[in-house]
Amino acid sequence: MSSAIATWVAGSKDAASLRAFLRTHTFPLVEGRNVTFVWVGRADEVRLRHWIYGLASSQPLERVEGTDLWYLTMQLPPASRVEYKFEVHIGGKAAWVRDPLNRHLARDPFGANSVAHAEGYEVPPWIQHDEGAARGSFDAVEVESGPFGRREVKVYLPARFRRSRSYPLAIVHDGEDYLRYAALGPILDNLMWRREIPDMIVAFTSTQHRLVEYANDERHARFLTEELVPRVETLFPVRRQPQSRCLIGASFGAVASFSTACRYPGFYGRLLLQSGSFAFTDIGDESPRGPVFEPVVQFMNGYRAQPTAISERVFMSCGIYESLIYENRSLVPLLEGTGMAVRFREARDGHNWENWRDRLREGLSWLFPGPFLMVYD
Repeated sequence: MSSAIATWVAGSKDAASLRAFLRTHTFPLVEGRNVTFVWVGRADEVRLRHWIYGLASSQPLERVEGTDLWYLTMQLPPASRVEYKFEVHIGGKAAWVRDPLNRHLARDPFGANSVAHAEGYEVPPWIQHDEGAARGSFDAVEVESGPFGRREVKVYLPARFRRSRSYPLAIVHDGEDYLRYAALGPILDNLMWRREIPDMIVAFTSTQHRLVEYANDERHARFLTEELVPRVETLFPVRRQPQSRCLIGASFGAVASFSTACRYPGFYGRLLLQSGSFAFTDIGDESPRGPVFEPVVQFMNGYRAQPTAISERVFMSCGIYESLIYENRSLVPLLEGTGMAVRFREARDGHNWENWRDRLREGLSWLFPGPFLMVYD
């Protein structure tokens, strides 16, 4: 039991004191490494549902006798960030609900989760648009694709865009999700305005068939390299050297970025790979993760057998609390062994968009250091 709850329990436990307790504390309660989750309401049972790989994903809360307050105390290492919901059982029915006492929410394509911030974690200030920083603009570009037909790609142009200059090009998988859930628009504006990265053009791609198209699909690699890049080159002044081209992706999007670079070695000089679904096996090609991963397993098994340099710089990140941490860690020495420059960052976080958001500043500025960083870093 947390010290705050213990103090309340030692006094009056009537409705008025409970209201006062809730009003004067923020939740979850953070006391050093101890984080206490609190639910208030009538229930037969309350369980914490979290996304920390390696721990039981469902853990029971304990009710303070004679009250409607339920609690569970967990130890979380400093700077941890954990998404969660409560599973509330009433009258034989159960529902997953967000924490009504916690204002911190993380959104993703499936909805929203409550977020626990352990001691030492801070929401990065650079994800919010800097006051005074000029905003980039977006153009809608249509690309005719042999395998996919006509596709629309959203292209970001920096605030200082001039047609008399030339720019690096970054291509982002799951582009709308990066914009909506990982604040990539404000991040680009801020980092370019501060000159932490150079002004660049960024193409945001998307597909409704990502689990197929991103799983080492030759058609996808061809679309990016032989159709999208040439189309952007005809419309905008982008540099055509490999070190000025970057592929970005998370989860299956990281697989798509990596496999595309493998199919066109040397074409993309920069890769930003976040929580890549780099599933592999040591015996056979059948993945324990299910059939959707089998093309990935075949691809990764082949690369692990004959690793080669495909790019110049690779930034990787992964959450310690996600099941993919082993695969991502194991890929790093393979890439380094080919001579590629690799930077790998782990975070006390899970497989989610805010984890990926929090690593973007370091990843982008390491792959493309701007004038400010090249002078002062």
